Amino acid sequence: MRHTLIIPAALLASAISLFPAAAAHAAGDAESGQVKAYTCTGCHGIPGYNNVYPTYKVPKIGGQNYEYLVAAMKAYRNGERDHATMENQANSLSDGDIEDVSAYFASLGKNQK
Repeated sequence: MRHTLIIPAALLASAISLFPAAAAHAAGDAESGQVKAYTCTGCHGIPGYNNVYPTYKVPKIGGQNYEYLVAAMKAYRNGERDHATMENQANSLSDGDIEDVSAYFASLGKNQK
């Protein structure tokens, strides 16, 4: 004899929210990101750094919003944002790498890197 369990949608949604494993994975690993961000800190880790050519002020990204950082890196990688250095850097990163690096920079205070 087969039994079918019917779970109300509200109860199912509540149960799913108790297990944020998928969300935690999507947020990246800041500790791993610190290692992967070594190259990034060559520009973004220098307070007041100005790029020589073309001349522009390199943004500080420490403490920046995680989702913004992920979206920006993927946009560079996909050619949706134009900056040769950033495109090259982003092209060398997997989605997981981007998530890790973004988690690292997002974890920093606004006055760091």
